[in-house]
Amino acid sequence: MADEEAGGSERMEVSTELPQTPQRLASWWDQQVDFYTAFLHHLAQLVPEIYFAEMDPDLEKQEESVLMSIFTPLEWYLFGEDPDICLEKLKHSGAFQLCGKVFKSGETTYSCRDCAIDPTCVLCMDCFQNSVHKNHRYKNSRCPLNEEVIAQARKIFPSVIKYIVEMTIWEEEKELPHELQIREKNERYYCVLFNDEHHSYDHVIYSLQRALDCELAEAQLHTTAIDKEGRRAVKAGAYSACQEAKEDIKSHSENVSQHPLHVEVLHSEVMAHQKFALRLGSWMNKIMSYSSDFRQIFCQACLREEPDSENPCLISRLMLWDAKLYKGARKILHELIFSSFFMEMEYKKLFAMEFVKYYKQLQKEYISDDHDRSISVTALSVQMFTVPTLARHLIEEQNVISVITETLLEVLPEYLDRNNKFNFQGYSQDKLGRVYAVICDLKYILISKPTIWTERLRMQFLEGFRSFLKILTCMQGMEEIRRQVGQHIEVDPDWEAAIAIQMQLKNILLMFQEWCACDEELLLVAYKECHKAVMRCSTSFICGSKTVVQLCGHTLETKSYRVSEDLVSIHLPLSRTLAGLHVRLSRLGAVSRLHEFVPLEDFQIEVLVEYPLRCLVLVAQVVAEMWRRNGLSLISQVFYYQDVKCREEMYDKDIIMLQIGASLMDPNKFLLLVLQRYELADAFSKTISTKDQDLIKQYNTLIEEMLQVLIYILGERYVPGVGNVTKEEVTMREIIHLLCIEPMPHSAIAKNLPENENHETGLENVINKVATFKKPGVSGHGVYELKDESLKDFNMYFYHYSKTQHSKAEHMQKKRRKQENKDEALPPPPPPEFCPAFSKVVNLLNCDIMMYILRTIFERALDTDSNLWTEGMLQMAFHILALGLLEEKQQLEKAPEEEVTFDFYHKASRLGSAAMNAQNIQMLLEKLKGIPQLEGQKDMITWILQMFDTVKRLREKSCLIVATTSRLDSIKNDEITHDKEKAERKRKAEAARLHRQKIMAQMSALQKNFIETHKLMYDNTSEMPGKEDSIMEEETLDPLFMDPDLAYGTYTGSCGHVMHAVCWQKYFEAVQLSSQQRIHVDLFDLESGEYLCPLCKSLCNTVIPIIPLQPQKINSENAEALAQLLPLARWIQTVLTRISGYNIRHAKGENPTIPVLFNQGMGDSTFEFHSILNFGVQSSIKYSNSIKEMVILFATTIYRIGLKVPPDETDPRIPMMTWSTCAFTIQAIENLLGDEGKPLFGALQNRQHNGLKALMQFAIAQRVTCPQILIQKHLVRLLSVLLPNLKSEDTPCLLSIDLFHVLVGAVLAFPSLYWDDAVDLQPSSVSSSYNHLYLFHLITMAHMLQILLTIDTGLPLAQVQEDSEEARSASSFFAEISQYTSGFIGCSIPGWYLWVSLKNGITPFLRCAALFFHYLLGVTPPEELLTNSTEGEYSALCSYLSLPTNLFLLFQEYWDTVRPLLQRWCTDPALLNCLKQKSTVVRCPRSADDERKHPVLCLFCGAILCSQNVCCQEIVNGEEVGACIFHALHCGAGVCIFLKIRECRVVLVEGKARGCAYPAPYLDEYGETDPGLKRGNPLHLSRERYRKLHLVWQQHCIIEEIARSQETNQMLFGFNWQLL
Repeated sequence: MADEEAGGSERMEVSTELPQTPQRLASWWDQQVDFYTAFLHHLAQLVPEIYFAEMDPDLEKQEESVLMSIFTPLEWYLFGEDPDICLEKLKHSGAFQLCGKVFKSGETTYSCRDCAIDPTCVLCMDCFQNSVHKNHRYKNSRCPLNEEVIAQARKIFPSVIKYIVEMTIWEEEKELPHELQIREKNERYYCVLFNDEHHSYDHVIYSLQRALDCELAEAQLHTTAIDKEGRRAVKAGAYSACQEAKEDIKSHSENVSQHPLHVEVLHSEVMAHQKFALRLGSWMNKIMSYSSDFRQIFCQACLREEPDSENPCLISRLMLWDAKLYKGARKILHELIFSSFFMEMEYKKLFAMEFVKYYKQLQKEYISDDHDRSISVTALSVQMFTVPTLARHLIEEQNVISVITETLLEVLPEYLDRNNKFNFQGYSQDKLGRVYAVICDLKYILISKPTIWTERLRMQFLEGFRSFLKILTCMQGMEEIRRQVGQHIEVDPDWEAAIAIQMQLKNILLMFQEWCACDEELLLVAYKECHKAVMRCSTSFICGSKTVVQLCGHTLETKSYRVSEDLVSIHLPLSRTLAGLHVRLSRLGAVSRLHEFVPLEDFQIEVLVEYPLRCLVLVAQVVAEMWRRNGLSLISQVFYYQDVKCREEMYDKDIIMLQIGASLMDPNKFLLLVLQRYELADAFSKTISTKDQDLIKQYNTLIEEMLQVLIYILGERYVPGVGNVTKEEVTMREIIHLLCIEPMPHSAIAKNLPENENHETGLENVINKVATFKKPGVSGHGVYELKDESLKDFNMYFYHYSKTQHSKAEHMQKKRRKQENKDEALPPPPPPEFCPAFSKVVNLLNCDIMMYILRTIFERALDTDSNLWTEGMLQMAFHILALGLLEEKQQLEKAPEEEVTFDFYHKASRLGSAAMNAQNIQMLLEKLKGIPQLEGQKDMITWILQMFDTVKRLREKSCLIVATTSRLDSIKNDEITHDKEKAERKRKAEAARLHRQKIMAQMSALQKNFIETHKLMYDNTSEMPGKEDSIMEEETLDPLFMDPDLAYGTYTGSCGHVMHAVCWQKYFEAVQLSSQQRIHVDLFDLESGEYLCPLCKSLCNTVIPIIPLQPQKINSENAEALAQLLPLARWIQTVLTRISGYNIRHAKGENPTIPVLFNQGMGDSTFEFHSILNFGVQSSIKYSNSIKEMVILFATTIYRIGLKVPPDETDPRIPMMTWSTCAFTIQAIENLLGDEGKPLFGALQNRQHNGLKALMQFAIAQRVTCPQILIQKHLVRLLSVLLPNLKSEDTPCLLSIDLFHVLVGAVLAFPSLYWDDAVDLQPSSVSSSYNHLYLFHLITMAHMLQILLTIDTGLPLAQVQEDSEEARSASSFFAEISQYTSGFIGCSIPGWYLWVSLKNGITPFLRCAALFFHYLLGVTPPEELLTNSTEGEYSALCSYLSLPTNLFLLFQEYWDTVRPLLQRWCTDPALLNCLKQKSTVVRCPRSADDERKHPVLCLFCGAILCSQNVCCQEIVNGEEVGACIFHALHCGAGVCIFLKIRECRVVLVEGKARGCAYPAPYLDEYGETDPGLKRGNPLHLSRERYRKLHLVWQQHCIIEEIARSQETNQMLFGFNWQLL
């Protein structure tokens, strides 16, 4: 007892001093006999204290406490020394075998398509970037752990793991395990809400608000945490209070959903220990990452079964409890498994065996669970089953194939009907979706075929195959249907589930067949088992009543069955699997041994053929519209039956089964069976006389469909095992026939080719042999065009063509042959040889029934009274004839005539009967040639008759060359006639084309003449408004000043078309009226005044008034005199005096809003208020009332759109917005021209030129419509940036504004200084010129200072001469200003670098200024600015703007005046702060957690956002908006471009409610985008596409692109852009 007490006191001491002495605790643990008990005792004391505040925890403090008091002592105890030092050593010991990254949901992975065994072999981004795909596994080097550490780990790990497992699966809500109950129990409980997938975010928020009476923000916080972690405490308190909250939450949640929310009341200590158990799991993850030994000890402890206990091992207990765990716990535990078992191959195998042992139970629990598969332990199957060696081991030792298939049968019994067949009517989509996961596991196990077969592997695989056949037995004949007669079906039956399962099983069926084909003996046994299963399912057919069919002296006895009356099913996986196995037997040449396993008397080929034949007849009857009363479900099933996703294991196998039947049955009996099942025996045995057009059409369609199937049976030999072909040849043939329809992009070809289990089509291996790639332009995509030499392989009746594709391919090929002046015959290409097992199929061609069918069709075509024939039917008959003749020709060319038993020629030449008027097929063909309705088939008939002649000569053993020559001679006259007809047709077509061309040219000339005439009229009209469109804007507190990065602004662009003001008003009213009558989504926002230009359909939102330019005349003598009289210093003093005078006047008056101005330093008593008028004035321009009205309308629109506010004509910000849009528009156009390398004035488009001219004249006129006091007030604020004497409270820092905006505003507002109450004056032309000059020079000098203060010294600039005049001036000036900035800028930058940086930086400003003054004053620019000469541009700009080319001479010229200004600018405290901070500005992407489900990149600023995620939504004006829309409001004034990173999609958005998708600038090697990354080809940035996207932004076309997209993709219920 004394020892225990001493120990207890020491424990208490340790627990109070733990942060200081983790070593003492570690040494004390070392002295204990039972570490587990001591460890639990320690946790029982500390954990409840550390994790006490569950509702509002201090996470940093919690983490610090748990590290100091638990983890650090544990690490000391483990290593026996300072853990930091020990872990650092381990870190650098190269101990990592695999990178061990655990992928998060939606994270990008890479799979090498050349090296990967299957698509599940993926690399993380880092590994992929660093790999060369030669050696994917990393070197395995062992970690140098000493024996003491290993011994300690063997003591610690089992205790830690046991605690984690016990607490994770702990079920008691109120009590802890006995070992942890050492503290006095408190009465603190939590009401804990768990995540489920039944309730939406809104449901949970609603329930929490009602039950807890909390605010929306709090409920949202809880809901987000629950969704992320899986559970959260939503209320704390006594048990009764929590229990009451639990019941309230449940009852409120039942109001909105059938399932109540999962809520529990947990004791605070239970919550604390469960939370710590997960934190302990994360610690174990960290420790195991350092050493392979640690991982192995952990795995051993997890796999050890407790003696004398019925419980399985710890890891199995965790797996079995997985479905009951919440999301956060599952994630941690799955990471534990990844970082331990999956990093060690031996233990991965042992874990896999445990997993398979409990597989059935785990999958059943997953299927009844509601959580996603990504957080279920069953998702780990892919990590084990796809490892080839592990898969073999699991098959051999645990028969995993049987386990999986039995699981499938056990989870699907509710869908079995009384015949033990699946019937998925009323199925649960969610549950069936979970069953697909089990089917996927079967695919993973079979994904790589074994190379070596042991006896045990063979035995276990066959056992699994038999088990799999049980599933197929339940599917064989499932969901049978009967033709609806009379009344239409009331409700379409569910068909999707059965087809979806068929899709899921497609590759599995193929893989089973491939596995069987690895070994001949195995294949034969599998065939026997499959044959037995088919026979067991066919008992009803074998036992049924019989009927007899007779034709041409041949008789067939078969079951009485009609597809149109009896039950039929499209699902026949057993029959189709047998067909696949038969083909593989043929490929191995083992069909001869089949009788050893399946005796001939048991084979019953008629039974095997029956069901696939019924299926094909069903398809034919659906085409003949006999089943239209059965609704859309059957049409959908037939579509998928023949679609590329399913056809390999449905349609194709049915054709193969009929080919097997044709090869093994008597050909006449086979054809009689086909006629009987198509219900056409009567149609051919006797003449049907009916006038019912529907019935005739039905018969004709059925005959066509039957003939088509016969063509497929005879001609479709491109299956390895059916014909002598390879897989590559099969793929090449598919591609050829696709490209015969039209040239196609890579993606379209891939989409139409079947994928194998690795999602590969084999396209890339063969495409270049048959096609050439045509690269794309700036838009569109690259296409493959078929090579000419591949055209000879075109088969008009290719069995994978749909009806549309068949028609299109036939049309395209006939058109091509016509253009090449060839005949239009499209005979079949010579088919490859059948394999020996299928060689007897060709006997169908020359059997009696086939000849009878062909002769009957030809005779009916010649009979004028008969309507039981169509041109399509004749085409097919010709095709069959051609196949027969080609077959005989090929056989005769390969063997002597006496050895060839195939005698199609003789059978076709034989007379149909002994009657006098009997005719053979050749005679019939000659007669058909003369029928006018068959003009289009004449070439084909000619080809067949020539082929008859060729075969006849081969039979007669004539020389092939002579035969060919003779044949050509015999048809020469026909060809001459044919050529004459063609030439005549061609002449007429050419004459018609020239006539059309002449008329179009006349119309075009008239149209151009009309436009030109009216354009002149418009140009001469003074009051005709244009219009403004395409606006980017943002609300800002002070529109007077613009940020220098120009991130947003109000852009005015015009399409250049003009209208009378009255006409526009009428048009706009008409648009509004028509829009109110629309029911679908509006294409434009009428509330914002949007409409489409009536001429070009551009999106617009206002009109801009056209005001003529006022001519300016300047007397040069007066100008020179004024230059002497008014230097810069005097001008500044005059301006300051005038402003000071205004201030004094307004201070006395009633308007004290003008800020108090200060005028000292430069002031002088010789200047007085009216001095400014001494240098030249004139009266102000007068505008008519109509112009003023349009000016006010346009100015108000700019204000309304730019600031997103209601219109207000009296708002003081209206003139600011006018100046701002002028400046921003000029800058946008200059930027676009500069980016494209175009000349400043020579490359302006007409609409840009007219738009700028109108905008500038509008801005001049707009000043007149405002109170001049207001304009003066704005001018004072603008000038206070340049003249620090003007004390203004809110003057911004020089570095934080765009000075071109200041220039535009100051120049346009400056005439307001001449205004007086008594008289309305404005400066004269000369006076204006000097005002402009001095304002421009002052602002230019300020901008030079801006550039030099923010110079980037890291740019690679081309060096100029160091001793140039400019470089010396730059050095001396920089040295001067560095004194004023208190050393914040260094003066060690070379002079040449300063000069080049300044020149590059100021050129855009000078270009903008040139545009501004040109459109303001109308001065013609020099020639250098009209042509594309970048070399002379700078000097031309300086000359045009009255600047010296060495800009530093400006400072020298005005030095005395500017120096005090320079000192004031540089010593501004705000400027110094900007200099301190300019390197630290970064944008921080915001995200709620590390799993961004939809990360997007803003292409404006580079911020990464979390799109379509509730956790990142914001509230704007009371509405919830997504992260992207919220970001767009601040980054691009509501207009923005985003790249969806994981989907490679570009999205354009505008405002809260409009957006559209736009092609991403990333293309694969085939010139195609890959939205959603579905094809997975490597993508590369296309400079041309990026440039196009860049221009959309630069030209402000985003809103117009969105409008046009909405116009072409109108949807009643579109995407909710607000939550993007």
